[in-house]
Amino acid sequence: MSITHQLFLMIAVLCSISSTTLTLPAASGADYSPLTTSGKVSTETYSLVDKTRSRTIPLRFYLPEKIEPQPVVLFSHGLGGSCDNNRYLGEHLAGRGYVCIFLQHPGSDESVWKGKKPAEIMPAMQQAANYENLKLRCEDVKALVDSLAQWNKMTGHPLKGRMDLGRIGMSGHSFGAQTTQGVLGQGNARVGNQFKVPEITGGIAYSPSIPLAGSPQEAFRRVDRPMLLMTGTKDDSPVGGQTPESRRKVYPALPETIDRYELVLEGAEHSVFSERELRVRTLRGTGRNPNHHMVILSLTTAFWDYYLRDDEQAKKWLQGDGAKAVLEQADQWQFATRN
Repeated sequence: MSITHQLFLMIAVLCSISSTTLTLPAASGADYSPLTTSGKVSTETYSLVDKTRSRTIPLRFYLPEKIEPQPVVLFSHGLGGSCDNNRYLGEHLAGRGYVCIFLQHPGSDESVWKGKKPAEIMPAMQQAANYENLKLRCEDVKALVDSLAQWNKMTGHPLKGRMDLGRIGMSGHSFGAQTTQGVLGQGNARVGNQFKVPEITGGIAYSPSIPLAGSPQEAFRRVDRPMLLMTGTKDDSPVGGQTPESRRKVYPALPETIDRYELVLEGAEHSVFSERELRVRTLRGTGRNPNHHMVILSLTTAFWDYYLRDDEQAKKWLQGDGAKAVLEQADQWQFATRN
C-alpha cells in the first residue's frame, strides 16, 4: 500500500470528517420507535473561551425545533477529528428533541495532521495520543458544563432557555470515548478520578478503551452512572494500543452498582461510528454494513430516552425484544442493571 493510501486509510479510521447524512427508514408497528424523528434541526458554530486556561474550544450545536428546555447530549471526537464529526448522531438526536453540543479539542483535533507530509502524520498522531491531551479534553468538558447555566440565561445566546441542565449526557468516539470515561469517573493511581464531572447523568463510549497499565477494575470502580459501550469485532486502531479484545474488557470492569450495556457489531471496524463509508470501501475493498448505523442510532436514542427522559417505553425496548430486533444474528448485545 502506498504512503498516500496509508494516509487516507488512517484518516478514515481515526477521523470522521465526512459530512454524509444517513437516511433511515421509519420504524413501525411498535409503541416505541427510536429511529423516527420529528421537527427541523438547525446547526450553529460557537466558541467557548476558557480564560482560566487561555484555551478556545470550538463547538457545534445541533438544535431541535422546540425551544423549551430539553436534555443535553455532549459529544467528543476522536484523535485528529473536529466538532464537525459524527454529524449523523447530532442531526438524529436533535431531531428527537435533544440539544446536542459537539466539542473540538485543540491539540488532539484535526490540527494534528493538517498541513503535514504523509510521513509525518502517523508520528504526530501517536505523539498527540498522550495523557496531557486527555487531561485537556476532560477539562474542556468541565469548562463547557460549567458554562451551560450562564448560557441558559444569556440574552442573545443560541442556547438561552433551551437546556434542561438536570439531564446531561456525555458521549464520544475513540479518544472521545476515553474522554467520556474520564468525566464519568474512570481514574488511575496517578490522578484518582479528578476529571469526574458530577453534573453528567450517563455516558456512551463508542470504541471504549481500558488503561494501558494497571487493573481495569480499579480504573473503573469509581464510575457511578449508567454507561453504554459500543464496539466491533474488528475495532482496532494504529494509535493507542487497543484491540477488539481489549475494548471488550471495559464492560466486565464496570461496577455492578451501575446500569451497563455493551454492543459488539460483527465485522465492524473502528470507522463504523464515523461517516467514512466510501473511502473505506475504496481502500479496503469492502463496504460498510448499512445496518450498523441503524443499530448505533437505535441503541443510542433508546439509551438517552430512558436515562435523560425517564421514558419507560424506551427502557422496555432497550432491555427487551426491541433492541434485539434491530441486531443481526452475529451481533452481540448484553446488559446488566445495578444491584
